[in-house]
Amino acid sequence: MVTKQQSVPDIFQENCLSRQVLQLIADQWTPLVIAALNDGTMRFGQLLKRIGGISRKMLTQTLRAMERNGLVRRVVYPVVPPVVEYTLTPLGQTLVEPMKALRDWAYGHLQEVAQARTAYDQRDHTPLQDAVASLVQQREKSL
Repeated sequence: MVTKQQSVPDIFQENCLSRQVLQLIADQWTPLVIAALNDGTMRFGQLLKRIGGISRKMLTQTLRAMERNGLVRRVVYPVVPPVVEYTLTPLGQTLVEPMKALRDWAYGHLQEVAQARTAYDQRDHTPLQDAVASLVQQREKSL
């Protein structure tokens, strides 16, 4: 299958390959794996302990995807039991600073986001819900 590539990337275009590249890091776990591996080479169990809340299955899937996309190098040592280590590749290293910037932004805006959530949750959403329900009922009657 031949993929037609645009001369100038435009992430807003459906067929732009830049969307696929962005998806490499646009999930819940990849940025955390990048941050953890920035501290150095780690084994699977070390990553599992370092990244709270990730399941074995999700860590496995994330590491496989990162390896496939050239972000992580996986080295298996032929010993019993097998020892497997993960390291950021030079390409993966290029994501360290952007991920650090996102982390710093998150740390710097924790309170603002919490306040916005509280304000939103305390608003009365009933009028909007009532209006939508009314429109749905009107539409159903007209069918």
